[in-house]
Amino acid sequence: MKGPKTAAHFGLVTCHGCGLLLKSDHGAEARCSRCGCMLHGRKPNSLTSSWAFVIAAVILYIPANLLPIMETSSLFGSQADTIMSGVVYLWRSGSWYLALVVFIASILVPMAKLIALILLLVSVQLHSRWQPLQRAKLYRMVELVGRWSMLDVYVVTLLVALVQLDALATIRPGPGALAFGAVVVLTLFAAMSFDPRLIWDSLEQDHD
Repeated sequence: MKGPKTAAHFGLVTCHGCGLLLKSDHGAEARCSRCGCMLHGRKPNSLTSSWAFVIAAVILYIPANLLPIMETSSLFGSQADTIMSGVVYLWRSGSWYLALVVFIASILVPMAKLIALILLLVSVQLHSRWQPLQRAKLYRMVELVGRWSMLDVYVVTLLVALVQLDALATIRPGPGALAFGAVVVLTLFAAMSFDPRLIWDSLEQDHD
């Protein structure tokens, strides 16, 4: 029974640097003729690297949501706010649309990215043939939404810049902001380390 074939089946390899499609019969130390990057049929240690970044992100996701992301000091006292307390404050103050945006971008999106990456990694390790096209689309979606996960960090940065102009109050990023930023960066690295071509390898092997 004939099935879909990957580029590797035909002796082709894609450069990770510029995307040029080349013949893979140039030896182990082959480099791209256009950009000079090393050529690999699959990203070296892709699963190991992705798992390391994902596990680290999962660990830091907890303090990112429990620790204060912003600390405010004024003549009336000081206050520390987590992501969720900020969402609740925005909701109660009537800015429900902004609360919804922060909740989705700062809580749901990072969690969804971690779940999606774990799903991709587990399915590849189990040599699953389940919905390869949908899994490939899921990976592209994870890459696409990654840049929007820094919303809370952007908000804190803008508030610090604006409030520092007023001598009556001071805003400082809390430890939660550092943990949250680390989660975003780690999930980005996890997505970059994962090789989506691994999704199709088990499918091709079944048709060989």
